[in-house]
Amino acid sequence: MALTEATILDRLRPIEDPDLHRSIVDLGFVRDIRIDGGRIRFDLVLTTPACPVKEDLRGACVRAVELLPGVEGVEVNLRAETRGAEMGDRKALASVKNLVAVASGKGGVGKSTTAVNLAAALAREGAAVGVLDADIYGPSVPTMIRVETPPQPMDDQTIRPAQGHGLRFISMAFFMPKERAAILRGPMVSGYVAQFLGRVDWGALDYLVIDYPPGTGDIQLTLSQQAPITGAVVCTTPQEISLVDVRRAVAMFETTRVPVLGVCETMSYFVCDQCGKKHFIFRSGGGRRMAERLGVPFLGEVPLDPLVTEGGDQGRPIVIEAPESPAGRAYREIAGAVAAQLSILNVERGHYLESFSLQWKT
Repeated sequence: MALTEATILDRLRPIEDPDLHRSIVDLGFVRDIRIDGGRIRFDLVLTTPACPVKEDLRGACVRAVELLPGVEGVEVNLRAETRGAEMGDRKALASVKNLVAVASGKGGVGKSTTAVNLAAALAREGAAVGVLDADIYGPSVPTMIRVETPPQPMDDQTIRPAQGHGLRFISMAFFMPKERAAILRGPMVSGYVAQFLGRVDWGALDYLVIDYPPGTGDIQLTLSQQAPITGAVVCTTPQEISLVDVRRAVAMFETTRVPVLGVCETMSYFVCDQCGKKHFIFRSGGGRRMAERLGVPFLGEVPLDPLVTEGGDQGRPIVIEAPESPAGRAYREIAGAVAAQLSILNVERGHYLESFSLQWKT
């Protein structure tokens, strides 16, 4: 059997993306096949650099092609082209592929910490990521991300966001004196959020993570109306009082037609450094049970870890400061799950639009 592009694609066709449940060949992941005698090289182009199974897919490709007669070696180059949501005719945020809301029904559940570490984990995998701190009354993102370059005005209408740890970010904290409260009525708050959306030059981003304020008020409605939110992550702790508020947050996103990517449980347990035993301080399994009850994915659980608090206070996200710590690994796995859910959502949307277009033409 001669080694040709067709024979190689035939060998690769049975391999499916485990999230999309479709052949990597049919999805267009396999590109630029090069045959040099018995050596085969090709690109595997995934839908996100944060794909949690990219090495598994690479290994499956190598093993499949190595079985072809005459093959002496296989080299698979992993690349990523982040899929984005359909933006319609919106001009604001047109260069941002995915807008990810991180929300909670109540405060104090680690929502901002999750937003920052989710963004940092995605950036760590090579994605272009920004963070919009939409918590106007309690902005905390500039504390949690060390500011390397502050926001810079570009002209009278546009501002360049701050930068730090490979992230671009903006927050109300940059525009109000320290220790001063933001005493603002609803319309003024909505106006600030609208400016963050329309007057910040984010540049080309794979993901813009939006740290929502707790609850279901004016800011949340403004974001849903003025920003094409791709999907939402809802944070909770295991205790029942937090889970009640998760229902409200999910209901808000359902009302505003924003897909819920899943539930993230924080403060899940504490591991004793003396005996190594897990202590479930706020009960256990509540986030998973709530996700199952609501019919949305459970993204993962994050343990209580003093390093998370220490890093957050000093502008060093745990996924950067201690990526192999239990909490660091948990946030990285959650970022992979979020990226996977976004890829599924965007591929399904693209498939639907393609099918609709074909039906319309016929």
